[in-house]
Amino acid sequence: MSLLPSGLTGLPAFDIDTVCEALAGPGYVAVRLTDTEMLAALRQEAEALWTEDALTPAGIGRAEDHELIARVRRDKTKWLDGSSLGQIAYLAFAEALRRDINAQLMLGLFAFEAHFAVYESGGFYKRHVDSFRGARNRVLSTVLYLNPDWRAGDGGHLRIFGAGKEILTELRPEFGTLAVFLSEDIPHEVTISHRERFSIAGWHRCNDRGLAPALQVRALPIAP
Repeated sequence: MSLLPSGLTGLPAFDIDTVCEALAGPGYVAVRLTDTEMLAALRQEAEALWTEDALTPAGIGRAEDHELIARVRRDKTKWLDGSSLGQIAYLAFAEALRRDINAQLMLGLFAFEAHFAVYESGGFYKRHVDSFRGARNRVLSTVLYLNPDWRAGDGGHLRIFGAGKEILTELRPEFGTLAVFLSEDIPHEVTISHRERFSIAGWHRCNDRGLAPALQVRALPIAP
């Protein structure tokens, strides 16, 4: 997965045309964010939440179907609520990205939800897709990585699969790298991490606010 250069928070400074071409083609791309102030603030907040035991073990499914399945995924999460400067900056970036992608690809992206995610040593998430085909709830997935000095041997890679079981690419979760991919179309997994791994997983959704758990409990900025 090749990386494209990027710039400051706000309208994406990376080549949005190339991003949209990748989404319309293979369905995934990775870019590098360079707003170090925002990234450092998000990393500090994620680490503090983990240290203070303020994260919740993640599960699978929603509402009454939600259950913890340690054999499928082992990570801890906390939804973003726009309560810190780092979160505000990142949500503004996500909104700019939503507008630019909608303008070119007309995906109908409406709302954005995201959570901090921490994989402790031994954590993983087996092969899955972020949205069932035809459900049209989560349309576009994003993962922002917050791990300085991450080495190949530390594991925790984002592994992307083709239509079968062939591995198309692996992405190291390095500080400032943002993965963007189609939620219904891209099977992926997180390989076993051998140290604490911090990220923000996010989803641009269609107009289904009533079904989005992260949007029911607070008023995140949503624009038409």
